[in-house]
Amino acid sequence: MSDDKLYYAIGEVAEMFKVNTSLIRFWEKEFDIIKPKKNKKGNRLFTKQDIDNFHLIFHLVKERGFTLEGAKNKLKLSKKETTDNFEIIQKLQNIKSFLLELKEEL
Repeated sequence: MSDDKLYYAIGEVAEMFKVNTSLIRFWEKEFDIIKPKKNKKGNRLFTKQDIDNFHLIFHLVKERGFTLEGAKNKLKLSKKETTDNFEIIQKLQNIKSFLLELKEEL
């Protein structure tokens, strides 16, 4: 994801996560931490923060198996802790990928 872009269309967000745009709209309604702006045509414009929040929800629901209610409660009770844990997991996955690539080169 490019850091120089201010807004992302719903199709771009759906493509990032390999999900349908309907899931993006559904989670937008379900989770108050996703708050896209809308242009004059009514098209959703997602910020980097929206995408980060969507990534966190995706992690809880799709990767960790939380129900929507469980994910909402987890974010409500301990969003900072959940975010910190998620960031650690991402960093560890990056290290693992790097080490596997390194192993392939040996």
